[in-house]
Amino acid sequence: MTVRWGEKRYYSLDYYLKTTYGEKLYKISLDGGMTCPNRDGTLGTRGCIFCSRGGSGDFAESHTLSVTEQIESGKKQSAKKYTGSSYIAYFQAYTNTYASLAYLEKLYMEAILHPDIRILSIATRPDCLSTEILDLLERLNQIKPVWVELGLQTIHERTARYIRRGYDLPVFETAVSELRRRGIDVIVHTILCLPGETKPDMLQTIQYLNRQDIQGIKLQLLHILKDTDLAEIYASDPFPVPDPQEYYELLGACISHLRPDIVIHRLTGDGPKELLTAPLWTCNKRQVLNQLQSYFKTHDIWQGKEY
Repeated sequence: MTVRWGEKRYYSLDYYLKTTYGEKLYKISLDGGMTCPNRDGTLGTRGCIFCSRGGSGDFAESHTLSVTEQIESGKKQSAKKYTGSSYIAYFQAYTNTYASLAYLEKLYMEAILHPDIRILSIATRPDCLSTEILDLLERLNQIKPVWVELGLQTIHERTARYIRRGYDLPVFETAVSELRRRGIDVIVHTILCLPGETKPDMLQTIQYLNRQDIQGIKLQLLHILKDTDLAEIYASDPFPVPDPQEYYELLGACISHLRPDIVIHRLTGDGPKELLTAPLWTCNKRQVLNQLQSYFKTHDIWQGKEY
């Protein structure tokens, strides 16, 4: 088989950026100072069971800084490993469309008009996208590309209830449809190895997403982080977590079943070392990624091979 995505056997974000923008773009994680309906009492107060106190934005800059200050701080932090001058502004912490329209417009405009920002990426929930916010995103998308990252995690309602996701699958489908109607790229977060889910369950999530009009996916291995409800569950009644080989085999199956035009933004993720309870082998991200590439080659794994 001919190599289609550079040296890798899947449609990586790195390859997409280099072929689309002519260079690698560094992602700067930003904190817009928002919360989540799963935390402020609207749906619940404890969040999803896996979510840290930082609202999945543990690597983001401080929300006490302005957006511009956060971007400049992020640029300085990245200088040791990134020599380019183009960035993705990534609103990551909590639910980044969960605020007033006026607040969001001010926040997003400051990011998208920064001369070094090429893409605005917004992580949110599909149940937090009003028509007014969708129209704002459409206007922003005329200035620079806007990506919206939706936290789906799984298609299985029993698991969704267990992790306290807080919305039903049709809500996700409506959000994807409305975003795509406005020309906005959609990236979907999935979590692999959620408690109780089997390999066929996870492949069903992949096959479902193949039928959706999405442009990107994040394949996140479940991380058990300190001070979360999931960590309490794991401590009192440990559930299986994969070893590296088991995860490589699972990820290989997911990739081979994934539609070949979907850009893969993440293959495993890396939780903050000071918070990570399990699986600890994921701490060495470089080693994990190298071993993954080796596994894909030796086992002839190609994205879309079985699609």
